[in-house]
Amino acid sequence: MSKNTTYLLGILATIVLGTLLYLNLCSECQGIPVQEDSSSTVNEETVPPELEPSSFPFALNADGLDFTSQDNFNFNLSSPSFLMPLATTVGDGVEQLKTFLSENENMSVNLTGLYRADEANPTAFPNLGLARANSVKNHLVISGISSSQINTLGKLEETLVPDESTLLGPITFSLNEKSEDENEALQALYDKIKADPLILYFNTGEAAINLTAAQRQKVADISKYLDKASDAQCLIVGHTDNTGQRATNIQLGKERADFAKAYLIRNGIMDSKILTDSKGPDEPMVSNDTEEGRSKNRRTVVTLK
Repeated sequence: MSKNTTYLLGILATIVLGTLLYLNLCSECQGIPVQEDSSSTVNEETVPPELEPSSFPFALNADGLDFTSQDNFNFNLSSPSFLMPLATTVGDGVEQLKTFLSENENMSVNLTGLYRADEANPTAFPNLGLARANSVKNHLVISGISSSQINTLGKLEETLVPDESTLLGPITFSLNEKSEDENEALQALYDKIKADPLILYFNTGEAAINLTAAQRQKVADISKYLDKASDAQCLIVGHTDNTGQRATNIQLGKERADFAKAYLIRNGIMDSKILTDSKGPDEPMVSNDTEEGRSKNRRTVVTLK
């Protein structure tokens, strides 16, 4: 190959390389589309929109009562206790409700506590909504409203959207006339509790109470009866097996009854409504001759007086 030929080939290669570089670096100015790295972009349609926190007003509506406030009883997620301090308008609503119910003894207020399925329920009630309603009920009773005019309910509400970790007003109010057969229903509830009381079993050294769903419902029934019957009281009796000295077992039974009482108080049942006693080893359910029998006799019975 001659020297001139080699020189011409070098010039041609330079021209081709320059053209390629120009097309690659200046494609935008030439109107040539450049494909973007899909890994660095986000499809906006795949990003769920941020939901606004849900909020329920404190609304009381009946003939002779019309009150609405955007402030209400607020709760942290998985908590049965409302947050303090309460807004001034909530106090105003409670006072108007108190006046209305005192002037209309045939009326009652339904408190419905709302809860999400993904919330934990650390209470003795069947669901967190009912526990929240019970918390507000106790506040109304302390404010001077008769518990006999308050009904508590719980409702699963999946549309609840928290404001960070706080639920805004997951309590609804409705006013209704008392049922004509309320006394009959109350007697039926009393008979049900007496026939099938709440029984808690204790293993040696056990210091916790874990309730089944059926036991939680019994707590709710007992709480409801205590609310509706003004002179009613809950009776908690501690029992033991016959191992050891009788005097020691009497004391142990009393300690277990007091432990159960403290548990119910933490779950919103008034201290003044609860009595405790101990029978120690004196009233066994079954024979103490076997370990299985002794375990059944180590129990605390929660019923109505």
